[in-house]
Amino acid sequence: MASEHIDELGHANNAVYVTWLERCAWQHSQSLGLGIDDYHRLDRAMAVLRHEIDYLAAAYEGDALQLGTWISESDQRLKMKRNFQLIRPADGTTLLRAQTTFVCIELSSGKPKRMPVEFIDGYGRALVQPYPLEL
Repeated sequence: MASEHIDELGHANNAVYVTWLERCAWQHSQSLGLGIDDYHRLDRAMAVLRHEIDYLAAAYEGDALQLGTWISESDQRLKMKRNFQLIRPADGTTLLRAQTTFVCIELSSGKPKRMPVEFIDGYGRALVQPYPLEL
């Protein structure tokens, strides 16, 4: 972990964790074949409705961290949930557990719309399968 992530209290700032969650979710989506170009082509996106984050322990400059994500629920219509776990492999400590609820929206209107079959298939393949991201 780099020094720019550290706040005045000497540990990773909580806002940085949200950025990491977003980056991990995007990398996972891209690995499933669902990148931003696909979102634009389909005029659909999975937008954050709610974040739930439990900060369990602090991360410090120089820590090697691993953030995992997996799709834990999907109604295959409008909503899906993605879970996260951040660990420090050096001592096995879980630093964070989080869950994000997403809703499918039409990009052109911003209104909720049903998931296209590409989302159902792509995200459905990943249902409850962890995806790690080295930080």
